[in-house]
Amino acid sequence: MTEPVRILLIDDHTLLRESLVRCLAEEPTLQVVAHCATLTEARSILADTLLDLILLDYDLGDHPGTDLLQFLLDRRSAARVLMLTAGMTPGAMRLALDGGAAGVILKQTGSAQLLEAIHRVARGETLWSAASIDDMRTTTGVQRVAHQNARNLTDRQRLVLRGILDGLANKEIAANLDASETSIKASIQELFAKGGVRTRSQLVRVALERFSATWLRDQP
Repeated sequence: MTEPVRILLIDDHTLLRESLVRCLAEEPTLQVVAHCATLTEARSILADTLLDLILLDYDLGDHPGTDLLQFLLDRRSAARVLMLTAGMTPGAMRLALDGGAAGVILKQTGSAQLLEAIHRVARGETLWSAASIDDMRTTTGVQRVAHQNARNLTDRQRLVLRGILDGLANKEIAANLDASETSIKASIQELFAKGGVRTRSQLVRVALERFSATWLRDQP
C-alpha cells in the first residue's frame, strides 16, 4: 500500500488552517503530520519531522512565507513546497520560483482543485498555473509592463505556454489541443526563440517576469 503524502501546513489564520486540516484529513492519500502559524514553529517542526510536502501560506503577518525557502535549501530538504495565497506580486512570485517552490495556488480555489494540486506537486510536477497568475495580478492590482521588444504569441503558442505553466507534459498538451506531439514541440521551440531561452524552466521564468502582461492575458 502506498504511504500517504506527509504534509506540513503553515497558515496564520486559525480558522482557515483548521478547516484545511479537516479537509485534507478526509483524503486517505494525504496526512497532515503537523500544522502551525509561524515560521519559527515551522523551523522547529522541520528539524525532526519527515515531510513530503509543505503547504505554505505566503502572507504570514510580519514575514512572507518565502522566507522559509532559503532555510529549506540550506537544509537540503526533500519536501516540496506549494504556496497558498490570496495574492502575490510578480516580485514575490519570482522569489518563490527562485527559492524552489513547486507552485502556487489561490486560497479562493475549490477543495477539489487544491487536492489535485497537492497530488501533482507531490508527484514531482510543477504547478505555476497561468490562471492563478492572472487571478493574482487582478487581485493585487499589479500590472506588469511587457518588455518593449516582446512579440505577441499566436493563439497556439499561448495555449501551449499555459499547458507548460500548468505542469503538463508535451503528450498531455497535445491531447488537450488535439494536436501531434511534433507540432507541440515545434511551438515550444518557437516560444524558446521568442523568450530568448533554452529550457522550459527558463521559459516559465521569463513568462512570469517579463511578458505576463501580454503572453498570459486572456484572449477576447
